[in-house]
Amino acid sequence: MKLDRMIGILSILLQQDRVTAASLAEKFEVSRRTIYRDIESLCMAGIPMVTEQGQNGGVSIMDGYKIDRTLLSRSDMQAVLTGLRSLDSVSGTNRYAQLMEKLSAGVSDLPAENTHILIDLASWYKDSLTPKIELIHEAIFSGRKVSFLYFAPKGESMRSIEPYSLIFQWSNWYVWGWCDSRKDFRLFKLRRMLDVRTGALFEKRTAPAPDLSQERVFPHIYQVKAKIAPQFRWRLIEEYGPESFTVQPDGSLLFSFGFTDKQNIISWIVSFGDGAQLLEPAGLRQDVALFARKILEKYSES
Repeated sequence: MKLDRMIGILSILLQQDRVTAASLAEKFEVSRRTIYRDIESLCMAGIPMVTEQGQNGGVSIMDGYKIDRTLLSRSDMQAVLTGLRSLDSVSGTNRYAQLMEKLSAGVSDLPAENTHILIDLASWYKDSLTPKIELIHEAIFSGRKVSFLYFAPKGESMRSIEPYSLIFQWSNWYVWGWCDSRKDFRLFKLRRMLDVRTGALFEKRTAPAPDLSQERVFPHIYQVKAKIAPQFRWRLIEEYGPESFTVQPDGSLLFSFGFTDKQNIISWIVSFGDGAQLLEPAGLRQDVALFARKILEKYSES
């Protein structure tokens, strides 16, 4: 694409004093005439370009403008490339790797692979997740609706949305869009979406940014207190942080945290086996006991 090529040309010229049109044409596999048109477009965009003829000639950026070379330091460029590489982990293509090559062109001291930071945005569900991300990504750019079968705690339903943003949050991928059935903006988890298809074109509306605060998405309706066995300290730290509990004189851990859903509290407590005791809310203790009795009945021999 022309824009990608222009970004690549600009990146090279910000890192080298002068390059020839022939070398740029060879690098981007286009004609010299195309390179000159790109240079003209960069000039029109406000970047002062200089073209010199002769044996030592070439294309360069006007000396007074070269202070902009410092806009992206070596570490800045490495951070950009790391971010782009992470997108290829879920894109199913190498488009971002190609863009990385263009951005890093001419940076002689930048390693081809900056491997001390590795970001993989994929998941165990990559085979099914990647096609959804690509389809929704294209639908957002082309302005097409997306329909799908959605599985939520309250049941299954067919949904049709106007997609506006792909979001990676809380270790999961979501799409933010206008839901035709709810007549409002909603957040949908991609892993709960099946039979995803694109539909008709739509006229884009002004889309507000989603409120992804914990108070909005996971409001603390129930304040839980529980006594947890010390061998599960690692789990409390991993799931809720070291501030979520205090060590008691007998070595047990007094856990305190807010939960959104009653069923999640019950399933979380019983997942510790006999290593957890729910203290509050007191009203849920009977629910935990009932759940345990049902499990016992299911696995007990008659």
